[in-house]
Amino acid sequence: MPKLESLARYPLATLPTPLDPAPRLSQELGVRVLIKRDDLTGFALGGNKARKLEFLVADALAQGADTLVTGGGTQSNHARMTAAAARKLGLDVTIVFFGAPPATVNGNLLLDQLLGAELVYANTDDKLETDRVVQRVADDLRARGRKPYVIPVGGSTVLGCCSYILAVGELLAQLEAQSVKPDYVFVATGSCGTQSGILAGMKYYQAAIPVHGITVSRAKSEGVERITRLVKSTAEFLKCPMPLDPDEIIINDGYLGPGYAIPTAAGNAAIRMVARLEGIFLDPVYTGKTMAGMIDLARRGEIKRGATVVFWHTGGVPAIFAIAG
Repeated sequence: MPKLESLARYPLATLPTPLDPAPRLSQELGVRVLIKRDDLTGFALGGNKARKLEFLVADALAQGADTLVTGGGTQSNHARMTAAAARKLGLDVTIVFFGAPPATVNGNLLLDQLLGAELVYANTDDKLETDRVVQRVADDLRARGRKPYVIPVGGSTVLGCCSYILAVGELLAQLEAQSVKPDYVFVATGSCGTQSGILAGMKYYQAAIPVHGITVSRAKSEGVERITRLVKSTAEFLKCPMPLDPDEIIINDGYLGPGYAIPTAAGNAAIRMVARLEGIFLDPVYTGKTMAGMIDLARRGEIKRGATVVFWHTGGVPAIFAIAG
């Protein structure tokens, strides 16, 4: 049985990240809000992917990899941080993007270029086809004698989930130190690895805190399937029971808008609100839409007045400079 705390990891993140009260936002919404600041992980402009990459790049090094290969959208925080991790370790990196090359290079895509990543465009918005392109890129590298290590979109793997089980332990210790018992955790869910890891962490530490995912890229049904599979695989890997009732997988796809990386008026309003009330920056792709969902649910009374909510800030600030609105 692999011991969670003994899994190999390469230090990238500055941990623990703060758990900050948001008093002015709390007053505005009528609920107590605390923000888990994974935007402050420190590495490559911060973000939650630093936690996952600590485990993933350690595994890549153990396998003798010389190239990291991953995929995502052109404003993917995961792609940016994977490219930065590769450079820190002296590895090459190839990123396969959904769709075609954009007319303007900015935000995370600009940072990918600064890091010297090889950029490949799948010329399709089909995520499954993009995954196949990632595999073809890896196969081509192997045929040329290279040793690629493929990291799925978002770092959403068993090892990625393990990083967020430990993050839940970190959060629970902070909550205990502050004598706080939250009623909900809210988090952006895209490739679903972070929400899966948080749910697995709640099982691992036997903490019954509902985890609300606000989807930023996928339909609810697809998200539920991915989370079910990831939590099951993680439980099997750790040989630790993590029974997950379908009702515990809470995904709300009502705040996605027209699609991934397309800003919404509610998301932009949430970004402005949090900036002006707390001096904290969200982004239009991930955390802005998630905060918009949380704000709406609070105002409609679905989050009970006086409840305590942890908003898990997963980072993504570079996208502010790519998508104005």
